[in-house]
Amino acid sequence: MDQQVILLTILGMMLVTYLPRLVPLWFLSSRSLPGLAVTWLRYVPVAVLSAMLWPALVVRGSGIDLGLDNIFLWAAIPTLFVAWKTRSLFGSVIVGMGIVALSRLVVGF
Repeated sequence: MDQQVILLTILGMMLVTYLPRLVPLWFLSSRSLPGLAVTWLRYVPVAVLSAMLWPALVVRGSGIDLGLDNIFLWAAIPTLFVAWKTRSLFGSVIVGMGIVALSRLVVGF
């Protein structure tokens, strides 16, 4: 591939990636949003993370796995509780990793 085509492709990808983020920022930076919109927008990161994480926890192969041998699903439950109570990303990661490591060590999954 020609270097110019690669450069134009990268610039086009940059434009397509940042334009949808930048346009709302430009239009909404001088305005204040209604309270309902602000409240709704606070839940967007949690919803997106849940949508990405849920399939990784419950899907194995071509089906849903809710069995006792799915250590990631069972480790997620106390990890979510710790995240909810402490609101600490570091603490949640440590708890999740610790539970998975301990269950692999003890049970041998």
